[in-house]
Order: sequence, then structure tokens, then C-alpha cells
Amino acid sequence: MPRYDYDLFVIGAGSGGVRAARMAAAEDVRVAIAEHGPTGGTCVNLGCVPKKLYVHASEYGAGFLQAPGFGWQSQLPLFDWPTLRDNKSEAIGRLNGLYEEMLAKTGAQLLKGTARLSDPHTVDVAGTSYSAERILLATGGRPFVPEFPGREHVLTSDQIFDLEQLPKRMLIVGGGYIATEFAGIFHGLGVTTSQIYRGELFLRGFDNEIRQFVAKQMQKSGIDLRFGLNVEQITKQADGSLSAALSDGGQLNIDCVLYATGRRPNSANLGLEKLGIELSESGAVPVNDRYQTAVPSLYALGDLIDRMQLTPVALAEAMTLVRNLYQGNPQPLDYDLIPTAVFSQPNIGTVGLSEEEALAKYPTIDIYTANFRSLKHALSGSHERVLMKLVVDPQTDRVLGAHMAGEEAGEIIQGIAIALKAGATKQDFDRTIGIHPTSAEEFVTMRTKTRSAP
Repeated sequence: MPRYDYDLFVIGAGSGGVRAARMAAAEDVRVAIAEHGPTGGTCVNLGCVPKKLYVHASEYGAGFLQAPGFGWQSQLPLFDWPTLRDNKSEAIGRLNGLYEEMLAKTGAQLLKGTARLSDPHTVDVAGTSYSAERILLATGGRPFVPEFPGREHVLTSDQIFDLEQLPKRMLIVGGGYIATEFAGIFHGLGVTTSQIYRGELFLRGFDNEIRQFVAKQMQKSGIDLRFGLNVEQITKQADGSLSAALSDGGQLNIDCVLYATGRRPNSANLGLEKLGIELSESGAVPVNDRYQTAVPSLYALGDLIDRMQLTPVALAEAMTLVRNLYQGNPQPLDYDLIPTAVFSQPNIGTVGLSEEEALAKYPTIDIYTANFRSLKHALSGSHERVLMKLVVDPQTDRVLGAHMAGEEAGEIIQGIAIALKAGATKQDFDRTIGIHPTSAEEFVTMRTKTRSAP
């Protein structure tokens, strides 16, 4: 008789947890996975998937306005928020079902309910205890809202997808990718949108030139961007609207306030304190390069360990964990050159070092840029522009970073990321023949150096 009920017990059926459960079960490992909410986690239910659907929705308005330049004569149609909201929910419901089907097909048992650790080998789910040789924590993260007067009147990204009605005026507080993406979404849906950030420029950590370019493009489109500001207080008015008192003494009257001021790991109420696991200041669970905690039978990955809060990273961590535990492959995950995208408007796609990061590591760097208006907008009437950038080490000719702000940036950078991962040099880019006419070809036609730094 087996010593434990399961070989692996996964807490959290988000992207990382489901991938680990499926891969382990495919290796004939006895797996259970517990989830108190819908399967798929933040990405499927409250993040990547619904957000990208809303980005697509928000882009149609501009498309209708640009169509006359191409000969399409029609009036701008009306936008119906409930249709988008409800169709989104239906699509996500289908995904929830697919996740459950995938788990069932591999033999992993899905347990519905909140899970809590009882000891290093025992998990309690809805009043029933289960023992396991190993336990994996994949509980993700949650939105963080600071304490301030009127905090009870704000929404987070967990609530914003299912508003009863579309507001006329929206305030978004925050400077990360979530805040910036939602500013583009609501502006594109016809909402008068303001984005406030306490720092001097949003999207900290991205290349400065790209950040500045995106800010200018957003402002030109009509989004009210305000930097170096914070909200002091939010007051509800007699008519149900809201008033935001700002740190510069100003005031904004709005109908809805979205706070996108960061996320924190979901580490509370798991029973970790009983096992003696000390969390980081943000609440992250410390792990080694095999995702093992200080308790040998306990593992963690994804947003819970707060290394890179990206769904593909959680998936890669899950695969690395299963290969290590059950396939005899102890190779750690390489976190270098992980591409990412911000579905702002314009989109951002990036891989490798920013100009600022490269300058901190290399004595000199060469910068190549292309700033242009795409062929589409020769007829559309839009003044939207594209910025592409390569950061190169002149000593080795290796491309250290590639960055883009413009339409379909994420799609384009995915291919560039393969080249950088393979160690591509600037000469490799130069020798590659472009596809004409595309925006992407600019990455292989930037033969004239823009500048060197420092």
C-alpha cells in the first residue's frame, strides 16, 4: 500500500499549477490539484485572456474611423458594453471547461475547495485531509491597493472586466503594464480616460526611449496622462459619481476608479507559518533553483515566488520542476532573454537588455533605431508611429536587446527573441532579407548606427 494518498499535490489550478499537474500525471505520477475558484487562474479568468479580448475590442473603434481613407463609407457604429462583457464571460467559461478536461484526460484529480497545509505532507481541502509525498504551491497573486481615505470606492483588475455598465469617465491609478493597458482599453471604448502615476514616467524597467515614445503616442491619442501625482482621497458624490483629490491640489470628477498599483503573492492562509517558512517582504515564498522551499517536501512557483510575473514563465517553471522531479533532468530554468509584451496602445514588445541595463554592464554600446509611420497610415489619416530599437555590443557585435513600440509589437518580437536566444549578431540581422512591405522588415534594415553610448 502506498505511504501517501498522492505523489504530488498541487494547490492552485492556474497556468503553472495545471501545467505541473498535467505533465506529472503523464509520467504516471499520482496527482491531485485543488482549486477554490474557476480553473485557469488569473491569466484565464482575470488577466491575459479577458484583457487581450478587451484590447481587440478597443481597437475596432479606431479602425472604423480610419476606414474612409481606404474607401469604406459608413457611420461609426454604436458600442455595446454588455455584449462584449457577456461574450467574454462565455469564452472564458469554455476555457475553464477545457482546463478541467485536460486534467481529467491525464488522470490528475481536481478537488474543488480552499486548500491549506496541515504539515509538510498533508493538505486539508474543505474538511478532508490528503497526504502527499510532495506538495506544490501555485496560488498566484492578487491585486494590491494601498490604504488611503476612500479606498472602498475603487476597483481592481479583478472587478473591472464585469462592470454593470461602461463608465463615461475613468481614472486609472498606477504606472505598470496593467494600468497602461487598461488606459488604452477604456479610451478605445470611448471612455474619457485619465491615468495617474506617482513616478516621473510609467512602465519602470522598460527601455526609457520606448517609455517616452509610448507616453507621447498615448497623449496624442487623447489619453490624459499625469505623472508625479498621487491620489490623496476619493469621495463619493450625491449623484453616485466620484471625486478624486490629487496631491497637486487638483481634483478629478469621474465615474469609476481603477487601481492597478501592483500585485502581491497569494501566500496568506496557506499554513506556511506553521511550517516555519519565512516569506519575503512582498509575501513571496523563497525557493531554490529547483523551486524547493526550506521544507524539502514543499515546492512553489509562478507569481507566488515573485521572480517574473508572466504566464509563460510560470509554465516554464512548472515544466522545469516536473523534468527535475520525474524525468531525471535537473537543468535549471534560464531566465535570460525572456521576451514580453505590453498590450498598451501602441503595443510594446521587448527582449533582452534595455539601453540603460546594457550601459550598466558594458563599457560601450551601439544603438540602432527606426522611427516611422507604417504604410497602413499613409491612407488611414492616423499619425500613429512605430519605434524599433536594437542595442548592440560593439566588441562582439551581439544584439543585446530588441525593443519595439507599435502595432503587433508582441507578435514581431516573439520571432526576434528566438534570434537573440540563439546569439544573433547585428551582422546576422543585416544579412537577413526583409519581408516587404512590413513594419517587421525594419529590424533587418537598420544598418546605420543612431548613436553610441556612453
